[in-house]
Amino acid sequence: MRGLRKGVLGVALATVVVGVGTGAGAVVPAVGGAEADLSHHGHVSLWGGRVGVWLVSENHGPSDVSQATVRLAFSQPMAGGQELPPDCLWSSDRVVSCRTGELRAAGGTGELALDLRTAALPDEMTVEITTAWRDGVADRNPRNDRHRVLVLATGDPYVF
Repeated sequence: MRGLRKGVLGVALATVVVGVGTGAGAVVPAVGGAEADLSHHGHVSLWGGRVGVWLVSENHGPSDVSQATVRLAFSQPMAGGQELPPDCLWSSDRVVSCRTGELRAAGGTGELALDLRTAALPDEMTVEITTAWRDGVADRNPRNDRHRVLVLATGDPYVF
């Protein structure tokens, strides 16, 4: 964690480790039968050793989600010593995990913007966006909250 806000996502981090083996089509058992449909959409840009991510997380219901964690995994390492927004932390030099905040059913949204420096000057990179934790709420449609985006170093926004 390199000294960045330890514990901001303490519960979510433990869940990230547990959730790593979950298959792409798997349904996570719900606590009390709660279900939601989380989705993440936005764009990623790469230019001159910088990567920008703009992300909107939504809940299409039917249940509210009190908190979720979105995981952004980069195929290239990021430069060290970078500050992140308060609800985010470094999981490694290639992974950032961020809390979405509360996502109410049928329209709750959370926004995230990152401007990061890469360790080198890559011509391209892959960014994987996934929901790592959803507070025990099942998501029977996980396809819209998992994306893999190939980004070329053109500065163009690659939409997901």
